[in-house]
Amino acid sequence: MPAFPRSARPATTVAALLAASLLLAGCAGSGGQGGSGDESAAGDPVSGGTMVYASGDAEPTCLDPHVGGNYPQALLAGQYLETLYTKDDDGKIVPWLASGAEASADGRTWTLKLRDGITFTDGTALDAATVKANIKHLQDPDTASSTGYLAVAKIKTMDVVDDTTLKLNLSAPDSALLESFSMPWVAIESAKALKRSQAENCASPVGTGPFTVTKWTKQESVELTRNEDYTPPVQGAGHDGPAYLQGITWKFIPEAATRYAALQSGTVDIIDNAQPDTIKTAETSGTIGHLDAPRPGASNRIELNSSKAPFNDEKVREAFVRAVNVNDGISSLFFDTAQRSYSALSSVEPMGYSDEQLFGRDLDAANRLLDEAGWEKRDAAGYRTKDGKRLTLAFPVSTNQSVPAEQSLFQQLQATAKEAGFEVKLDLLDLSSWYGVLGENQYDLVSAPYTKVGPDVLRTLFHSSNTVPAPSGYFSNHAQVKDQKLDALLDAANATTDQQERQDKYTQAQQIVLGGYYILPLYDQQNHFLYGQKLQGVGATTAVASPTFHDTWLKN
Repeated sequence: MPAFPRSARPATTVAALLAASLLLAGCAGSGGQGGSGDESAAGDPVSGGTMVYASGDAEPTCLDPHVGGNYPQALLAGQYLETLYTKDDDGKIVPWLASGAEASADGRTWTLKLRDGITFTDGTALDAATVKANIKHLQDPDTASSTGYLAVAKIKTMDVVDDTTLKLNLSAPDSALLESFSMPWVAIESAKALKRSQAENCASPVGTGPFTVTKWTKQESVELTRNEDYTPPVQGAGHDGPAYLQGITWKFIPEAATRYAALQSGTVDIIDNAQPDTIKTAETSGTIGHLDAPRPGASNRIELNSSKAPFNDEKVREAFVRAVNVNDGISSLFFDTAQRSYSALSSVEPMGYSDEQLFGRDLDAANRLLDEAGWEKRDAAGYRTKDGKRLTLAFPVSTNQSVPAEQSLFQQLQATAKEAGFEVKLDLLDLSSWYGVLGENQYDLVSAPYTKVGPDVLRTLFHSSNTVPAPSGYFSNHAQVKDQKLDALLDAANATTDQQERQDKYTQAQQIVLGGYYILPLYDQQNHFLYGQKLQGVGATTAVASPTFHDTWLKN
């Protein structure tokens, strides 16, 4: 579901369409020219061929993004599922499968209108009853949804008015509802397919998108085949008709160097999770294109678990933040591919609030704060102690979600924290083990990416209600903030449709989160894609900045 193509940062968003309704490749800016380049120079689009995509993200355990709800699922699902809403080239939320929606004066009832004539790849029609079935699927505890479950949590009942009209009755106003409807984790699937067993639906979800899932060889690849009956639901959003590519082979290659070598050799056409040094090398190659598409929602950050010692003491939280040297680590490890953030929100979120003064390194202040908090003594190894106990921090790291450069950054933070007397124990884990440690509250620090469209991600991450697990077993408030004033601000911001009031409430909420030292912001959630010179028409993304390939083609 093409939303808005991006050029490589820091260039601004490129124009959405050429006169022939072909999406621009979006390869200019700091990334230099390469890859797809200028479409007119590349020639007319060619139909056919199979694009090979190599992902470094963890292989999904389920291809249905309703189940669980993580970014690797979004990357894949954007090829075969579509959403009710999306983002346009200016970042505005606009209808996609829906044709519009209207809220009641009190914000508790939404009337959703659907486009007519859209069919799923199993031949069934998109209608109001299907959307109702999808929302019920997300809300069903047996689905074990997390991201989607939270997104539609306020929808209490639904009334099918007619085939293209669905009335949504909410428990409370939700100004983020249409933003939620733009996310792949709330994408619309065939109601007929949803009646299958979860195992069947996980293996081959049925959507309305430009590709279909035809084969999943676990621990190896997913095969996607062109939907020959596809045409974009919105006129002018890319070319009319089915995708140019005949298919996509989606490979899982965890090792970054192996992925890049495969791209260089032409074995694969596009890779994700590129290492910063690789990105800089590629930018000067003249043969490899770079798509930089920062994710919306939260910044990439380290969350400090405030529910237990030692971080239940704000002084200790601030001491840790003041002790670590983030900037030098980013500068030395990321080669200008990441810019330091001082915000809880991504730089693509216009309602983000930033306060650099809170996060400057000050070792003297860190030492003073720890003394005041009672951690005055040091043991023979130089670590702080209190009542005979060492100041030790458990930091589980998901190797599936943190690229090697980020893991190296964490090691540098570990070393600089020691100067103030913190012992940081890094524990590199696979994704399943990492989830388990979080679920058992066996962590003090955690870097947990979370992507959600719009500033309401703050409510997801910092509202006290989200210290309770969703049906999937995952909870999103890893800092375990429980602040009544913060809850009230987040609830009020979510309830109002007045944009200035929304901005004011979210700003105050961010001031509490940052000022309470519940998080250590690092940079935008990294989303870098490198692609070979045969691949053209790269640049279109979903609302969560995952690439889509309806307009992509392979040059002969």
